[in-house]
Amino acid sequence: MGYPTIFATGTLRYDNKKAWSGYTLFPSARGALLIDMNGNEVQRWAGLDGFPNKLLPGGYVLGNSGRRKSKYAYQDQLDLIQVDWDGNIVWKFDHTEEICDDGRTKTWQARQHHDYQREGSSVGYYAPGAEPKVENGNTLLLVHENVRNRDITDKLLIDDKIIEVDWEGNILWSWRASDHFEELGFDETAKNVLYRNPSVHGEAGGDWMHINSMSTLGPNHWYDEGDERFHPDNIIFDARNANILGIIDKKTGNLVWRLGPDFNETEATRKLGWIIGQHHLHMIPKGLPGEGNLLVFDNGGYGGYGAVNPGSPTGNNNALRDYSRVLEFNPVTLEIVWQYTPLEAGFLLFTDASKFYSSYISSAQRLPNGNTLITEGSDGHLLEVTPEHEIVWEYINPYFSNVAGNFYNNMIYRAYRVPYEWVPQLEIPNEESIEPIDVESFRVPGSPIGKDKGKTTIVEGIDPNTNPRTFEAKDDEEEDINFCVASVKKSELEKID
Repeated sequence: MGYPTIFATGTLRYDNKKAWSGYTLFPSARGALLIDMNGNEVQRWAGLDGFPNKLLPGGYVLGNSGRRKSKYAYQDQLDLIQVDWDGNIVWKFDHTEEICDDGRTKTWQARQHHDYQREGSSVGYYAPGAEPKVENGNTLLLVHENVRNRDITDKLLIDDKIIEVDWEGNILWSWRASDHFEELGFDETAKNVLYRNPSVHGEAGGDWMHINSMSTLGPNHWYDEGDERFHPDNIIFDARNANILGIIDKKTGNLVWRLGPDFNETEATRKLGWIIGQHHLHMIPKGLPGEGNLLVFDNGGYGGYGAVNPGSPTGNNNALRDYSRVLEFNPVTLEIVWQYTPLEAGFLLFTDASKFYSSYISSAQRLPNGNTLITEGSDGHLLEVTPEHEIVWEYINPYFSNVAGNFYNNMIYRAYRVPYEWVPQLEIPNEESIEPIDVESFRVPGSPIGKDKGKTTIVEGIDPNTNPRTFEAKDDEEEDINFCVASVKKSELEKID
């Protein structure tokens, strides 16, 4: 999409009658940042990394003290720490593996990446009656482990591993993705591509799965109704590079539910459509609207292994789409219950779909009033939308980091909204609605407002009130709207509510 070099940041709009108001936490270029609905920065834990950051009741925040720096490292965090409101570390885990990089002294590191969950909350965000523990409890962590498995490839792998640790840091349970290769559904073409190049990142190895979210299912009506696949202790995950979504049986370690990597398998998966490069798959917790359904940010971009095509000459990242979708769907029937796509955002898929598009990172959180907080991460864009797809809060991250000296990025990996009560150190703010500006007349200082200010000339024989446009739709009775080489039917522009 075309992107301006100058644009507003901070809170762009806020309807305090329709939004679910609270504090929003996200990892920024200046540390873990907590803002109110008007965009006031109420607390910043300077320099605290977050993959992601999560707020706990009592004003505690989880994050990382730093990242592993080595040619052998790929997205490894040194530790996972819990910090109080004043910056004191009150809990720490770093004993996944003892590392010795580039001749340095051996150190214990967590190798945590992408996700973790504290006992008491299945998903790490607010749900009625499900608060994460702050002074005890177990923690699930998504970590890395290097392995060799010739059934997958002859190259070193960066494998995804899930561990459960107690408050003292003892590892109580673990699961490793490569041990379940044959359960993942790769066909022979995909296996061949994967063997040759399992998403290799130099000497660090092949990030073959790239699991980026992991959480327990928590209490849910599917299990209450007798479906053992959805046991509350079972763990749901998604693997971005493989286009796989799955549920792990906590007792056996086997996959008991899976979507992908081929979405042409059944009529139900074809209707659901290809989920590509996805993030933050989880089950909506009990007590929230949509409870028991799955929520995922379907990034698009590219992902998967399979047959070569013009966009993928090697078969790596062979599934492509240039826009994103937020999907809420039934895990049994796979029926889409609610979605937010470019269409719901007010954009046509052929012409403007890339205006809702984050090819990496990103997330979605269901709020207690039925709204959804969406992190369109690549552009540092947060928005809260109603079930009817109305934007009632919108925010742009104002903090940019310099990448390789030439590129600036205000990305947000994942944001969370928490209730005011979780931060007793602060008084509940008096927040006022913010009306969106009129973008047709808004100008930066020094730029004149030109709209309807110049001389208007009436051309002989032309209705001055006509709306010239470069696509064809002569009147409201026509079914087709024609753009260049594509035609769009009005009947296809229906939204899913």
